[in-house]
Amino acid sequence: MSNTSDRIVVWDPFVRVFHWSLVSAYAVAWASAEEWASLHERAGYFIAVLIGLRVVWGIVGTRHARFGDFLAGPGRTLDYLRSLRRGHAQRFLGHNPAGGWMIIALLLTLAVTVASGVAMQGAGERWEDLHEGAANLTLLLVVVHVSGVLVSSVLHHENLLRAMVTGRKLRGESDV
Repeated sequence: MSNTSDRIVVWDPFVRVFHWSLVSAYAVAWASAEEWASLHERAGYFIAVLIGLRVVWGIVGTRHARFGDFLAGPGRTLDYLRSLRRGHAQRFLGHNPAGGWMIIALLLTLAVTVASGVAMQGAGERWEDLHEGAANLTLLLVVVHVSGVLVSSVLHHENLLRAMVTGRKLRGESDV
């Protein structure tokens, strides 16, 4: 077992509060979609605020929160995915290349979901298919994201869920 001096702060408080607030707001929006329109809309607007704040923090935030820290090019991302498939993926202290692009995909699908939900208010049902499709795509991405967290946790012998709660990860010699 490692001691606390082996752990370093990777996820700052903003990132952790953002992450769990977004998880909660999306769950509320999903659960309230059919029956509680007012709650559904409020959750959607809260998600919009969270996305805006995360974009700003992705530019000016702490090291591992910045987009420039975790967005890799297509070649590096494909190399990482191939190495993951072989069970020999490199461990990253922050987000790995696939995780970085998952963040962008989730933020974009959530933004489309929110924007189409707002458009439904003024333009009627013609936005409904896009809204539902984007929400369903987001749910699929959430499943892939959670699966990736589980695979990485097992592969690297670390509890990434705990890291997103505490903000701390074990420092390793081969971390990127």
